[in-house]
Amino acid sequence: MTLEAEGEVKLVIPKNPGIYEVEDTLIVRGEEYVQKVSSALSSVTRLRILKYLREGGMYVGKAAELISQSKANASAQIRILEAVKLVKSTYEPGKRGVKKISKTNIRKVLLVLD
Repeated sequence: MTLEAEGEVKLVIPKNPGIYEVEDTLIVRGEEYVQKVSSALSSVTRLRILKYLREGGMYVGKAAELISQSKANASAQIRILEAVKLVKSTYEPGKRGVKKISKTNIRKVLLVLD
């Protein structure tokens, strides 16, 4: 199936259930996957993290500061977002060990309900 909105790129929607990243869109198909992504997006804290990560990659400590929570909680929230492909993380050397840098390029989420 293809989907095209006026002025937007044509998306090819996969037939198999799963979570697919196509450019800046996350396409989600199948009850199990829709539930997982919807659950990840149901938290205001995780939505705030996504908002900050869209502005540019950042390390967990900075995300924790921006959401006024502990590094442990920010890290746990980011792991939930990673599990459903909303966030990607890499590790870079820091002054005291390794820093986890998280980022996202997802601007849209398309839930296919069929």
